[in-house]
Amino acid sequence: MTVSAHPVAMPEQSDSIVVLRPHAEQQYAVELAALAADDQRQRPARWRLSPAAVVTYLLGGETSDGMQITPKYVGSRRLMEVAVATLVTDRALLLLGIPGTAKTWVSEHLAAAISGDSTLLVQGTAGTGEEAIRYGWNYARLLSEGPSEAALVPSPVMRGMRSGSIVRIEELTRMPSDVQDALITVLSEKTLPVPELGSEVQAERGFNVIATANDRDRGVNELSSALRRRFNTVILPLPASAEEEVAIVRRRVRELGDALQLPPIPPAAEEIRRVVTIFRELRNGVTEDGRLSLKISSATLSTAEVISVLTQGVALAAHFGNGQMTVEDVAAGVVGAVIKDPIHDSVVWREYLEGVVRDRPGWADFYTAARSAADS
Repeated sequence: MTVSAHPVAMPEQSDSIVVLRPHAEQQYAVELAALAADDQRQRPARWRLSPAAVVTYLLGGETSDGMQITPKYVGSRRLMEVAVATLVTDRALLLLGIPGTAKTWVSEHLAAAISGDSTLLVQGTAGTGEEAIRYGWNYARLLSEGPSEAALVPSPVMRGMRSGSIVRIEELTRMPSDVQDALITVLSEKTLPVPELGSEVQAERGFNVIATANDRDRGVNELSSALRRRFNTVILPLPASAEEEVAIVRRRVRELGDALQLPPIPPAAEEIRRVVTIFRELRNGVTEDGRLSLKISSATLSTAEVISVLTQGVALAAHFGNGQMTVEDVAAGVVGAVIKDPIHDSVVWREYLEGVVRDRPGWADFYTAARSAADS
């Protein structure tokens, strides 16, 4: 074996750590501080902002000294007011909607604005256990000392109850039903019993729960009527118009590009419009002009998917292209997003290409690129 005499260059170590995705309270700390300083309204116990200021943080606005607050959610103001008002009461909030309607995004920003901490999070999966809602044990200490406060491992829910903070539960309906029902006592009595210690944790003022659930995927565990009654449900819709969706996509692609430190390549407005149009038509089953009915793809063609396709297009243009995003940079991403079921969705896509895209004025270049991507 020959060993090179030349030393291998090691990457330089940076003194500062740059996280891939800062929490909302970190990324928007300046805006939150400005709103708190400007906020003259009454604040509920342990809230960092008044309910009105929380809505301003979510939807955007301006402080009295002229600082602009960027919108985090584009949609109905009344919907956000209802969501925030729910959290002032003793009812928990359930954000319901298909994938990609910003449920997680809204829940994170609500927790950041209200409690200054969006990290009290329970991620629901088929394997989530009851200890994620209630508490667990340090088994080494449990075996040596027996049940004790020191051996107890608090869940995010228990920590939120003790600190009077907002707790987030993602994908609630993916949890097994018996785990879901562990929330009933917490939400109705605001108490978490610890029978092993003969004690209980009572929620401090300011505690509440924001849960999200997906009403599109199958194979999930429906909420019991007893648990559903403990929530006030707010349904987050898809963007009402193409213009609204284009605006959301343009802003989020720019923000993601900055966060991922992609070269500053503005996505072509024409390509954003095309991808938004394609996804809206294939999820609605009709062309934008209403003249032609279409088969619906099995894929979830949400706004989040549009953002993902275009962010990938920016990366391709930056690192493998000439610095300008082209139709070829987005065509492969569109095909990959639409065709999730190789049998059903391939037929849907082919019929859409031949029946709609091929003869649409100004779309010849996309038709060629999409055919090439689908055939490769």
